[in-house]
Amino acid sequence: MAVLSGGDVPVKAVGTLGPAGTSSEQAARHVWRTFGADGPPEIRLFGTYEEAADALRAGDVSHVVVASAYSGVNDYYMDTRLALASAFIRDTPLYGLARRRDREVLTDRPRVATHPAPLALITQLLPERFSGHEAVKVHSTSAAAIAVRDGLVDLALTTQPAVAAHDLEFVSRTRTIRMLWSVFVAARD
Repeated sequence: MAVLSGGDVPVKAVGTLGPAGTSSEQAARHVWRTFGADGPPEIRLFGTYEEAADALRAGDVSHVVVASAYSGVNDYYMDTRLALASAFIRDTPLYGLARRRDREVLTDRPRVATHPAPLALITQLLPERFSGHEAVKVHSTSAAAIAVRDGLVDLALTTQPAVAAHDLEFVSRTRTIRMLWSVFVAARD
């Protein structure tokens, strides 16, 4: 569902939060398909949404996709160098708590890597066998998956694409998040 028309700025490259496997990457692919860019998708993933905005201001990408749940999204609306081109509602990939396939979680209070935005989901999804958790904040759901893969934490609140990419498995039920996504372009002078 497009709220505004974003088709007046040709889609050359879409920037968003990475690494590969984030909900933002899936939303960026949706923008690529919706606004009719030809050829294989040119999606550029950045370590933070701010880095994606810097790339937009520098002309390295034509569009940036930002989740409305991101706590810093207001900065994009206030930045006179950026313009809102479109907004759409799209469910995220499945979210859940994942572990390495080769490691059981032995503690009653696991360390859980998470992006700050979906932090509340940990309590919703944490299996009853755990008495609590310690949240470890990272820049993205894919970064959370990498933290588990690398043995830095016990669990990750992450997405199905990140679970598949890093050979993890869910230990909780899963769910999507109904999300509003904002698409920004460089403001015209």
